[in-house]
Amino acid sequence: MEIYDLSDYKLKEQPVILALESSCDDTACAVVKGRKILADEVMSSAALMEKYGGVVPEIASRAHTDAVDEVTRRALNAANITAGDVDAVAATYGAGLLGSLLVGLSFAKALAYSLNVPFLAVNHIMGHVSSAYLEDPDLKPPFVTLLASGGHTAILHSTETGGLEVLAATSDDAVGEAFDKCARVLGLSYPGGPNVQRLAEGGRPVINFPSAEVRDKTKIRFSYSGLKTSVINYCHNAGQRGEEINGADVAASFTKAAIDPLVKRTVRYALDLGVGTVTCGGGVAANGYLRSEMKKACDAHGLKLILPEKKHCTDNAAMIAAEGYNMYVRREFSPMSQNAEAQIPLEGRGVC
Repeated sequence: MEIYDLSDYKLKEQPVILALESSCDDTACAVVKGRKILADEVMSSAALMEKYGGVVPEIASRAHTDAVDEVTRRALNAANITAGDVDAVAATYGAGLLGSLLVGLSFAKALAYSLNVPFLAVNHIMGHVSSAYLEDPDLKPPFVTLLASGGHTAILHSTETGGLEVLAATSDDAVGEAFDKCARVLGLSYPGGPNVQRLAEGGRPVINFPSAEVRDKTKIRFSYSGLKTSVINYCHNAGQRGEEINGADVAASFTKAAIDPLVKRTVRYALDLGVGTVTCGGGVAANGYLRSEMKKACDAHGLKLILPEKKHCTDNAAMIAAEGYNMYVRREFSPMSQNAEAQIPLEGRGVC
C-alpha cells in the first residue's frame, strides 16, 4: 500500500484530532475527541518577548522549534493516549508569522504522514470562530460572531448553508493592535491588552475619545487608527503642559471607545438578520468589559450569547482542533503541499 493514501479512509464518528497552533509566540497542542477536549497544553514565550517589548518573529520561531516536540508529548500524555490513537492531525497554516507557522505546520504534516491519517490545514481565524463549539458542542449555524483580535476586527455571519459573510470589518488597524499601542503610550508592559484592562478597572470613562465606528455611504466599518492617535495626542499634550494624566481614566475611556461600537453593531446585525445566537472570538474577546457589555446587550434583546473560556479566546490549539473537526466531517483533507500564509483575506466559506 502506498504511504499516505487516504482514498479509502473511513471517517470516524468521534475522531481523535491532535492540533497544533504556532501562529505567533505561544506553542500549543490540544487533543480533542469529537467536541470533547482531552488535553490542552501551551508553552508560552511571553516572558521572553516581554524583554523586547513585543513579539520578535525570529526569536518566536526559534522558541517554537524548541517547544513543539515537548508540547506535543505533554498533550498526548495528558490525554492518556499514544500517537497511534490519533485519527487526524490539524495545524494552523495562516494567518500569522511565517516562521512561526512553518514550525507547527511542518511538524503536523510530518506526524500525519507518518501515521497515515488525514492532515487538516486550519485557518487561524476560522479557529477563533469555531472556539464557540468548545463552549457549546451543540452549536449550529446560523450565528453572528464578533471577531476581535490583534490582527483582525470583524463581524461575521455563519450562514445556515455553511457560508461565511463579512458584515463589517476594520478599514485599518485591528482592535487588539490598538490595545497594545495604548498600553505602550501608558508605559504598560507586554502583553498590552490584559494590562490595559487591569488599569481600566480602576478608572472612569470620562475622556471623550472618538468612537471606532465609521459610517460611509455603503456600510458600517471600524477604524482604530484615529482612536490610537487621539490617545497618543491626549497623553503627549498633557505632558507638554506639565500635567499628570490619570492613566486609569485614559485606559477606561479608550476601552469604552474601542469596544462599545463592536458590541452595539454585533447585536444590531444579529437582530436585523433574525439570528438568535451571538458568539465571540479572538484575544480581545477575553476582555472583561467586552464580555460584560456583550452579555448585557444580548440579554436585553433576548439573544443567546456563547462566550468561550478566556483561555480559548487567545491563541490556543483547542480551537484549531474544533475547526479541524468541522473540516474532518466534511472530508476536507489538506494536501501535504499546503504552505504557510502570512495573510488570508476575510472572505468566503472557511476563509478569513
